[in-house]
Amino acid sequence: MNALLMVSAFWFLSEVFLAYHKKAAPESIDKDKSSLKLLWIIINVAIGMGLYFGLSGKGFIAFYPKAFYFVGILFIILGLILRWTAIIQLNKYFTVSVALDKNHNLIQHGLYKFLRHPSYTGSLLSFFGLSLCFDNWISFLTVFFPITAVFLYRISIEEIALKNHFGNKYLRYMEKTKRLIPWIY
Repeated sequence: MNALLMVSAFWFLSEVFLAYHKKAAPESIDKDKSSLKLLWIIINVAIGMGLYFGLSGKGFIAFYPKAFYFVGILFIILGLILRWTAIIQLNKYFTVSVALDKNHNLIQHGLYKFLRHPSYTGSLLSFFGLSLCFDNWISFLTVFFPITAVFLYRISIEEIALKNHFGNKYLRYMEKTKRLIPWIY
């Protein structure tokens, strides 16, 4: 359990750091439609429900529970690496809310050459890993699927904003890349 607590604490603190340091500039145009707030609410409720079911024993996966735990931690770490790589590649254009400024550039190199939303892919990999760590199929369902649904909602908001801002340039970029999973989706 110590490994999960340490990795989760690092993960949580990194997200708090982003929330504090990567806010949109005051002059940028906010297109978020409260999706960040909704994301945080769903994440907290889903994790709370996952913990509840995980601790209740209902839905416990009896076969290879240690394997699920360690594979889950690996997915959390891989997700964090992917998310932070994407954030670093976006550099000054990354914000926690959906916001664009008039000088915003469309990044199409690095991870963004293959995926339109690699930081969300990283987050979803981490949540997939967390849901595996509970060794509980009910926890898996209550954590991973609601969080995935709210990320997909946020992606739709972000893509509308990017299409409106970049026009045909973004439409061409969409034709060359996938949303979250290389070569698949």
